[in-house]
Order: sequence, then structure tokens, then C-alpha cells
Amino acid sequence: MVADVMVEKIKKVLEDRKAKNIEVIPLADKTIVTDYFVIASGTSTTQLRGMADEVIAELKKEGVTPMGVEGYDSASWILIDFLDVVVHLFQQSEREFYNLEKLWSGTAAAKRKNEAENA
Repeated sequence: MVADVMVEKIKKVLEDRKAKNIEVIPLADKTIVTDYFVIASGTSTTQLRGMADEVIAELKKEGVTPMGVEGYDSASWILIDFLDVVVHLFQQSEREFYNLEKLWSGTAAAKRKNEAENA
């Protein structure tokens, strides 16, 4: 499956699961590790696990399985690695602490967030 299509499917699942602040960060020009980060927040460990389960199930229907899943047990930051797309599901406090959008500055999402913080 093409990474762009995968990103759209993931975003749809996250929207349906009421994820907060969904951000897509294109990385193909910045790293060889992955093409996209999809970052979203949830309000509870149950919601984060539900989002992760649904993302994995929907992509599995398309024949795509993750290379790895990290953080599922603690569910404060769940990482799902689909190689071309890496999904980061955060509790809000964890997301603010790690601030991946700012780390990968130069992206549109990071610029918008930095402008909002400095306004």
C-alpha cells in the first residue's frame, strides 16, 4: 500500500475514534527512517489502546501488518511502525513532554505550533 493512502486510512480511523490533534508530518525529505509520522492524542489508556487496535485491524484488512508495536501495555505513548508510516498515539502530557512536532521542526505542523506558542 502506498504511504499516502495508508496515512489517509489511519487519519480516518483516528477521527472515528475521536483522537485529538491529529498531525501528519511528512519526513521523506528529512530522513530515510520513514516517510510520515502520524501523531494523535487520546484522553485515556483505554482510548489509546482502542485507537491502536483499530488502526492495526483496518490496515490488516488491506494486507498491511505493523513491523512493531511499542508501549501498548502502559498506553501513555503507543508507537505503531508500518515502515513507511509510523503512528504515535500519546496521552496529552506525554505528547507535550516529547513534542515530536517541534523536534522535527521545519515541517508545516511544527511551524504552526511554534507560531501559536509564540503568539
